[in-house]
Amino acid sequence: MNGRVIAGRYELSTLLGQGGMGQVWMGYDRRLDRRIAVKLLRPDRMAGAPEAEELRRRFLRECRVTARVDHPGLVTVHDAGSDGDDLYLVMQHIDGADLGDHLAEHEPYPWQWAVSVAAQLCSVLSAVHAAPIVHRDLKPRNVMLRQDGTVCVLDLGIAAAVDTDTTRLTHTGSPIGSPAYMAPEQAMGGAVGPYTDLYALGVLLHELLSGQVPFEASTSLGVLHRHLYDAPVPVRQLRAEVPEPLEALVLRLLAKDPRHRPSAAQEVYQALAPLLPAAGPAAPAGPPGPLDPTRPFLRPHAPWPDRAGALPAPPAGLPAPAAAIPDPRSAPGGGTAGAPAPQRTGRTAIADAVEEVKRLLDAGRLTQAVDVLGSVLPLAVAHHGEHSPVVRSLRKQYAATLLDDGQYRRALPELRRLAAETSAGPGAEAHREALQFRYEAAQCLEQLGEASAAIAEYRAVLPYFEQDAAAPALPLEIRSRIGALLHAVGAHREAHETQSRLLGDVERMYGPYHPMAGELRRVLDRQRQVRLG
Repeated sequence: MNGRVIAGRYELSTLLGQGGMGQVWMGYDRRLDRRIAVKLLRPDRMAGAPEAEELRRRFLRECRVTARVDHPGLVTVHDAGSDGDDLYLVMQHIDGADLGDHLAEHEPYPWQWAVSVAAQLCSVLSAVHAAPIVHRDLKPRNVMLRQDGTVCVLDLGIAAAVDTDTTRLTHTGSPIGSPAYMAPEQAMGGAVGPYTDLYALGVLLHELLSGQVPFEASTSLGVLHRHLYDAPVPVRQLRAEVPEPLEALVLRLLAKDPRHRPSAAQEVYQALAPLLPAAGPAAPAGPPGPLDPTRPFLRPHAPWPDRAGALPAPPAGLPAPAAAIPDPRSAPGGGTAGAPAPQRTGRTAIADAVEEVKRLLDAGRLTQAVDVLGSVLPLAVAHHGEHSPVVRSLRKQYAATLLDDGQYRRALPELRRLAAETSAGPGAEAHREALQFRYEAAQCLEQLGEASAAIAEYRAVLPYFEQDAAAPALPLEIRSRIGALLHAVGAHREAHETQSRLLGDVERMYGPYHPMAGELRRVLDRQRQVRLG
């Protein structure tokens, strides 16, 4: 593999690491003459042949969605695509160490370091969850510590690409993630949300403070069973110098019921803020050394290195892998894409914009299509009137494109507006269209981590869809989403009952070999195994 060139440009040099899903290589960008990191994923190893193509499509979609998140705590992704049987991500090369290796070199980890790492992670997660994106696999190996003490989160969106709304791509009924850091709702195959990443942050913080994860067992299922049923040992029983407020925060993050965890990464940061090291006269003499996570707080925005000389080399034996997600938004031929349509007036401008949207959608350039639609809507309102058929058609396309592009926060108010306007219209068709908008709004709520609100909306529209013989599969899908979301609010027994009844109905309607039936059996079997441990 040494010397392989990806996409005619990226030369692989040194293997940095590998696992069940792929490999990470250090390499070089021949065009720009810079060091890079390349992650290769093998869809055929993660899924069967029929699903591999779906995984490729989803991978590129997640790359596009996650590439919108701009934060210094995320690895910069330069490129993404497919090369032969491999999917690839091209990322910046990070000079530093992953958090797992750093902890091993500095055990016991100073609690001030743990607080500094966690606070930086809160900043990253807050930006990620606002997208909205759920990391799904936050752990020390997916966090890099740079030489200047700043943290960098890896693999954003890769787990999202593989762990679909269902679990069929894994063939095991197992959600993607690492058992030691997996929240109870994730372990049970339920819907994930920002609360899932906060639980993983609690596990990581517990490990930094105590030197061990809160739940260990001889098997993966045993670990998941303990996540579901066992209480974590308070960290002060393992390390008395840890401040009491920090111990209390860790226990909140590790709550079994997501509703009992902090509401957002911002709330976690506010709890950590009083414990952060402060710059000023009380700060330790001399600048912190390399790979010190307190440095960004003790010497914010200070140049690195502090003294003349080259950057210190990473400690021996600590590789510097990188990872993250891609940005396929560059126009062919090196031009820049994504600029909204220029301001124009009249019917011609609107018609031209509609044609441009069609072209962009055909090319899969959804983000650009959203920009064009957003820029032309005010013009259409001014020219045709708010309630004209033209404006209504544009609003529907705008909402649908936002939804397809994963911009759930922007899509939600548009869908609610369309549902309200459509429900006021006469006829059965208008009523059904309003219900479809509400169903799509429920999908947005689910993706935004609003599990309780999503359940309420799904339940509100379900009886109407159950009476609609034109779409017999949709009520089953809605019930499936409700079952997954019930895990996300800690209602595991009700979720199990919902999924069990759904399995019986699917088998009666489609037979025992239907993909949804097989999927539900795998999920229910996994839940049984986790409960038994």
